[in-house]
Amino acid sequence: MLPRPNPGARLRLFCFPYAGGGASIYGAWGRLLPPEVEVVAVQLPGRENRIGEKAFSRMDELIPRMAEALTAFMDRPFALFGHSNGGLMAFEIARLLRREGRAAPVLLVTSGRPAPHVTIEAPDLHDLPEAEFHDMLRRFNGTPEEVLQNAEIMGLITPMLRADFALGETYDYTPEPPLEMPLSAYGGVGDAEVPTWSVEAWSEQAAGEFRSVLFPGGHFFINENRDQVLAELTRDLRVALGRLGAFPVHA
Repeated sequence: MLPRPNPGARLRLFCFPYAGGGASIYGAWGRLLPPEVEVVAVQLPGRENRIGEKAFSRMDELIPRMAEALTAFMDRPFALFGHSNGGLMAFEIARLLRREGRAAPVLLVTSGRPAPHVTIEAPDLHDLPEAEFHDMLRRFNGTPEEVLQNAEIMGLITPMLRADFALGETYDYTPEPPLEMPLSAYGGVGDAEVPTWSVEAWSEQAAGEFRSVLFPGGHFFINENRDQVLAELTRDLRVALGRLGAFPVHA
């Protein structure tokens, strides 16, 4: 999904959603980030305009399909951004591209996600009984109360939500060498699910430059403090653009 097509962009930014979210999360980002950047908001099966498709529940099945679908958009330099589960998707896409000897992203930004090699003890949520699952969604504060109270809507989206939580909860990290591109890890100081030390642990996945940035707010700080997040992301993107030099763009 291209919320704001920009044929003259020097850099594409692929944005991956958090559990339960769709491409619309990033709908405004194209006009708020540097004009040299074109935002590609990734729409997964089971979300929004793809609600009728079966959602993936295994990361190892999703990543190859996703990389294949995005290949057509990798005809110019690109960066990867993902929040929560989306951060894990961005990370695994970068590793798959390296394994296949394909062009690498010029920047990887993970947000609201523990480093993949660390273990945080927590119960699995994707297979909770219905009432407990809905209570858990309420505690996360990521699903509007009016949606939680609507049995018809919840019946439609609950299978997708369960699949989304399963993506992260069944993920099996396989060690590989650290990634060579610059890596930034964003976190929320009030995020009870993702402690700050687990954000800083992303440094172990970076062979090159690494920076961690902490924002006010809880797990959904990218919505609560969007302007601050976009300011830091703009900083990272400007550095990446500076490294590209006079990259020719063919509209």
